[in-house]
Amino acid sequence: MPLSNTQILHEDAAILVVNKPTLLLSVPGRAEDNKDCLITRLQENGYPDALIVHRLDWETSGIILLARDAASHRELSRQFHDRETEKAYTALCWGQPALDSGSIDLPLRYDPPTKPRHVVDHEHGKHALTFWRILERRGDHCRVELTPITGRSHQLRVHMLSIGHPLLGDRLYANPEALAAHERLCLHASMLAFTHPVTGQSLRFECPAPF
Repeated sequence: MPLSNTQILHEDAAILVVNKPTLLLSVPGRAEDNKDCLITRLQENGYPDALIVHRLDWETSGIILLARDAASHRELSRQFHDRETEKAYTALCWGQPALDSGSIDLPLRYDPPTKPRHVVDHEHGKHALTFWRILERRGDHCRVELTPITGRSHQLRVHMLSIGHPLLGDRLYANPEALAAHERLCLHASMLAFTHPVTGQSLRFECPAPF
């Protein structure tokens, strides 16, 4: 598959920084019809050395970082594991929170009976922490900045749902009104900061949300 609407934000001998479109897997899925993905497209279109460092959900768009050699992959993976990176997401959430900012500290776990959903579980869930702040209030919904401290699957989506403000267009977690309010999941990885694995330079990339 061609790269088409996949935008290269930065490239050098050690890393790639890419703006992933919505409705594209980061890595191949298990099913045969889920083989099309970001890493495969990159490897087949000029970047055969691309290695995945972290992932974004299929429906989530935005900044994703890839390594181009094993040593860079190890160092970048370590930075993510040790929470030395900084990430910010832009989202549209349903309703009007009473406050302009806050934090959500609720443990999450995968819920097999409702696959692929995740749920809050105080007994068996893993620690998850998200900071949020409102960027703009728009009638029945808000534009928000979400900053995950941990990196649990579906963390931002479930955390915002837990405070009564699901993300617009979220087919897994939104109420009918929020689901109908937008044609896509309104979640975009808009900022990523990390240390270059070779030069040691502090890098920060920003990419505005398309909604």
